[in-house]
Amino acid sequence: MAAKRLIILGSTGSIGTATLDLVAEFPEAFEVVGLAAGRGGDAFERQIRRVRPRVASVSTIEEADRLRARLGDVGVEILGGPGAAAVVAAQADGDLVVSAIVGAAGLVPTLAAIRAGKPIALANKETLVMAGALVTAEAARCGVAILPIDSEHSAIFQALGGQRAQDVRRVILTASGGPFWDLPRRRLDRVTREDALRHPTWSMGPKITIDSATLMNKGLEVIEAHWLFGLPAERIDVVIHRQSVVHSLVEFCDGSMLAQMGIADMRGPISYALAHPARLPLRLPPLDLAARGTLTFEPPDPGRFPCLGYGYAALKAGGTAPAVLNAANEEAVAAFLDGRIGFPAIAETIERVLGQSSTRQARTLDDILLADGWARAEARRVLGRGEAGHGEARIRTGDEVSA
Repeated sequence: MAAKRLIILGSTGSIGTATLDLVAEFPEAFEVVGLAAGRGGDAFERQIRRVRPRVASVSTIEEADRLRARLGDVGVEILGGPGAAAVVAAQADGDLVVSAIVGAAGLVPTLAAIRAGKPIALANKETLVMAGALVTAEAARCGVAILPIDSEHSAIFQALGGQRAQDVRRVILTASGGPFWDLPRRRLDRVTREDALRHPTWSMGPKITIDSATLMNKGLEVIEAHWLFGLPAERIDVVIHRQSVVHSLVEFCDGSMLAQMGIADMRGPISYALAHPARLPLRLPPLDLAARGTLTFEPPDPGRFPCLGYGYAALKAGGTAPAVLNAANEEAVAAFLDGRIGFPAIAETIERVLGQSSTRQARTLDDILLADGWARAEARRVLGRGEAGHGEARIRTGDEVSA
């Protein structure tokens, strides 16, 4: 059987590097024909030399020129510029696109891959958060499967295998609670970047780790689950599960539940998406339930971590509201990682931007990108003026996004 030809978007991030590790472990099953990275750099150069794809891209023309000069002996086509990742994503000889670019930057390349008829292994939740209606409609039109890589959505996807959609009562996303779940509220304004990046169970990139600390990752995942599984917000629940052993659950109309369990290692859900419907014999340590002992579950505290509620509110508002939510979050998280704001100001900035926004229909990619651009500009204005914390987390509806 021929090897599956992979295109990896975001190859230097945590999901991309784990995917390449799986390719090295199963060279007879996979071949890498395309790579895309943001800044590139030495790590990307090493990846290109290691797997020798047919084409690779970076986000700037200058970095592409540097790579061409250094990789002249490899024979790889190097593209550069804002649209280069979309060109790599749509190339004709790819069998599966791993969408692992972090944030809104992953939307356009993923949509390009779908329109080129490529199945998607989706780690970039922002694609569905920002443009779920558009992306799922295009996937249906092109006959393209979207296979989730997020551990929670992979767990639900696995638990739903062979089940009837009409028998599903609800899905339950589990959350670790991040590093500050039991920290006294009065101390949240004193936590540092290093504190927030110290996740208790998962090893992830900095942006996703901060989202876990604020619980915004669950707010975004609720929206993603809506589009992946066709469920309304009222049938998508979140529980705090500190041990990160149960990755999510599905409850059926007869009251029974199916849970997918495993160790906290992203190679599990990545490999399931790559090989689906088969499974790969991974060399991971087994889950020892006796050694793990008690597994606990508790409801999230919406007052302590309001970002989860913002996710639900944006999903219910619909239209461009999720794109506004995502953009405001990305700007606020970047400001926190840069040391420009404290941890509580992440949620406060999002609250302010949501309070200033109006929602319109998201019919086209331009509608979504316009809302994204407005929200980023508004978030930067709020951050620049120190206005975080004085807005209302109420999403207005209207014909146009306010400017």
